[in-house]
Amino acid sequence: MKNRVVITGMGVVAPNGVGIAQFTEALKNGASGISFHPQLKELNFSCQIGGTPTITDELQSNYFTQLQLRGFNSSGILYGCIAGIDAWKDAGFDMNPESQLDYDSGLIFGTGTSGVEKFREAIYKLDDGDVRRLGSTVVLQTMSSGISAYLSGMLGLGNQVTTNSSACTTGTEAVLMGYDRIAHGKAKRMLVGSCSDHGPYVWGGFDAMRVMTYKHNDEPEKGSRPMSARASGFVPGSGAGAMVLESLESATKRGATIYAEVLGGEINSGGQRQGGTLTAPNPEAVQRCITNALKNSSMSPDEIDAINGHLTATSKDTLEIENWTKALGRSGEDFPFINSTKSLIGHCLAAAGSIECIASVIQINEQFIAPSINCEDFHDDIKELISISKVPTQSLNYNVDVVAKASFGFGDVNACVLFKRFIP
Repeated sequence: MKNRVVITGMGVVAPNGVGIAQFTEALKNGASGISFHPQLKELNFSCQIGGTPTITDELQSNYFTQLQLRGFNSSGILYGCIAGIDAWKDAGFDMNPESQLDYDSGLIFGTGTSGVEKFREAIYKLDDGDVRRLGSTVVLQTMSSGISAYLSGMLGLGNQVTTNSSACTTGTEAVLMGYDRIAHGKAKRMLVGSCSDHGPYVWGGFDAMRVMTYKHNDEPEKGSRPMSARASGFVPGSGAGAMVLESLESATKRGATIYAEVLGGEINSGGQRQGGTLTAPNPEAVQRCITNALKNSSMSPDEIDAINGHLTATSKDTLEIENWTKALGRSGEDFPFINSTKSLIGHCLAAAGSIECIASVIQINEQFIAPSINCEDFHDDIKELISISKVPTQSLNYNVDVVAKASFGFGDVNACVLFKRFIP
């Protein structure tokens, strides 16, 4: 018999809010974190807007020593450590460098790229023949598993410690990987999440692909438009989200606060077949991912109250909605409420899934449906699939019991997880 898995801690670093309190307020108010970036204009980007969290030097000093910050230049690791430590503390644990090694607690924290700015800095020093001045932390800051290496050392985690990487699916996948480990008795607790760097060296490739919007440089907050008729591409974002997953037995024994339960989910791939490509999903695989997530969670389609979609404000939004209607067998007025956190923060790439999982759990815990902004001009093709009333454009107080969160990533990879309000 599998262990029940609950969420006992959360942390978030998002473009529209750093910390759970700020992020919750932003979700309820439909507050955007998208702004104009002069550097992108100077570099002749078509898209000159983006979402980046606001991190002050004072805030950094609450998490890192001056020695750790010396030569530090990795925004993704910075965001991930802040979110991860916040989640760990929120769960009732401490960050103590003298603590005993905890073999019952592990970490799965994903990323797409790590330390791009630090890597660029190192290249220039090498080109100048200055290898001795690279410093001792270049490897840690630029290796993909840098985030898990930093966090596990800060927290003294002795169970599995690893970094996963599956493009935009990374964060949701990390949650399910951590869930599996606890459900099968291999750990009592897992800190799970993901992070993403920001800046032109991360976002430039997407601008070159012409998948980012170029029509809203003068009105940044209106740029991220999932499900809108005027959607013209995604807005890039960055940040991190983190959760502490724990067996119900462990959480109950120590009297921990429980935000929600993880019921289960599914991870699969479309294999770049049947219409799936490196950048487009195989519809059959997406539908299979959703239906198997329900099956693995012992949930029926009519029990889903809300969906936090992947919905990026590209041409694939309509296909995603169509896949949901087919997988759930629900459409029109019978369709669950659905929203896109990306309308508020942009597409945070590898961090998207974890931040959006946090948004999903907040809506369960606070009993509301967050708005999708900028879709007042609802796409005609989507109108034929679901009722416009199922996409709130303002915060809606609602009895939210079960939320389905899905992510679909480059490489034709999919993940879907189900969260449920915890009832002792």
